[in-house]
Amino acid sequence: MGTSPKQPTGQALRKALERASQASSEQVAERLIELRTNRGLSQARLAELAGVDRKTINRIENGHFSPSLDTLTRLSVVLKCRLADFLKSPTASRR
Repeated sequence: MGTSPKQPTGQALRKALERASQASSEQVAERLIELRTNRGLSQARLAELAGVDRKTINRIENGHFSPSLDTLTRLSVVLKCRLADFLKSPTASRR
């Protein structure tokens, strides 16, 4: 029998989760900025149309806030994109 890869535990797992969460937040932030600016929307206008606070948009774009599924859904409707588009890199979406 082959051996399965060693699973991280304890502090290693926490660090791996933190890195993955930070990378996801950065990716969502970059994509939100790109999608919003490509559609000529200010943070304030996007927030108004999506029914969220402008500070929420700012915090997402600065990587200080991880948006809920509800918030991402609202943004995707206004930005006319799929939820998955927030997790694609800008270069991958152009292929």
